[in-house]
Amino acid sequence: MLSEVPDLPGIGWTEPTGEAGAARWHSESGLPAPKRVIVADDRMKADKAYRLACEGTALLWRGDYQGARQLLKALGRRLDRLAPKPGSTPAETFHRHRQARGHRARVLGMLLVVLEEDHALDLRRAPDVREACAQAYGPAQGRTVVSLRELLGVIGAHEWRKKGVEMPAAGGRIHPHYGVFSPIRGEYVDLVAEAPLPAPARLTTGTAFDLGTGTGVLAAVLAHRGLGRVVATDSSPRALACARDNVARLGLTGRVEVVDDGALYPPGRAALVVCNPPWLPARPTSAVEQGVYDPDSAMLKAFLAGLADHLEPAGEGWLIISDLAEHLGLRTRQELLDAFGTAGLRVVDRHDARPRHPRASDPGDPLHTARAAEVTSLWRLAPA
Repeated sequence: MLSEVPDLPGIGWTEPTGEAGAARWHSESGLPAPKRVIVADDRMKADKAYRLACEGTALLWRGDYQGARQLLKALGRRLDRLAPKPGSTPAETFHRHRQARGHRARVLGMLLVVLEEDHALDLRRAPDVREACAQAYGPAQGRTVVSLRELLGVIGAHEWRKKGVEMPAAGGRIHPHYGVFSPIRGEYVDLVAEAPLPAPARLTTGTAFDLGTGTGVLAAVLAHRGLGRVVATDSSPRALACARDNVARLGLTGRVEVVDDGALYPPGRAALVVCNPPWLPARPTSAVEQGVYDPDSAMLKAFLAGLADHLEPAGEGWLIISDLAEHLGLRTRQELLDAFGTAGLRVVDRHDARPRHPRASDPGDPLHTARAAEVTSLWRLAPA
């Protein structure tokens, strides 16, 4: 039976028995609660599920957990057949790819599950997801409906958080939290670990700022290199909690300070200011995408604009950024260089690294040409 509910932080449905059901709605992507919901189980055929999901009808799953996962994969295969054709320019190809990914997320997000009042998932053969959900969502606040696709992301993030990512340059393992970009692309970490430090940063009393610290990995690398004090900032409460956790795990609490005053720059000046902003000037559609997409390059511009006023004499700012946006036609190299000049900065040196991630060598990726040509650079900047 079909149920119509208003666009509010709640979701309603009708059980096969005719009983009305309701729960809180939660979406990390900020999607509104579906207005049309039907209860589905293992008798639901993939073709019918796909048609309903594309029409905007959500499926509240009551069957076997593994059956739900199989149905999600079947929906994904049907969506894969609709891969967009390449555009006439790299930028058009990118935007078509993003639109297709958005459509895919919306359709796959129509398969829903109920988390009980303790975050438990009451389905046959379902894993215990309570700890993973508590880490991602915080304390339970009553029965909640989420998309299965989002829940699988929560479970995957929980596993990454438990095992961590080995980062020798940071002195140990980094444990990413849900919604915080994982440092799986090690080339940018290696650049910060190997670039020559400016003279005032070589002193044991030297101070460094790590702007947009995320997991805290670069702050840990700087401390591991001998900086006496590292101040890390971020606008995300999840990132701040993650960075503090990693700093404590690595035994760096006395040398790395994670501040949460909401500003990109902390007060004062530093011998070294490091910033690894999101690399692509586009709008993120989820919390974790905020580590990749920076609308109108806002963070990049803010870093450059404030750098000269926050450097000690002979200090440097290190901008770690990929040129993928240039290969996609989203930003030109000259625009980046002009932004340096507008901010009153000069380039001291540049250190480059080729990407090592699998997408760089995957010819099936729609953006393969751009990814194959990508270079990640550490730009050493100083006042002009």
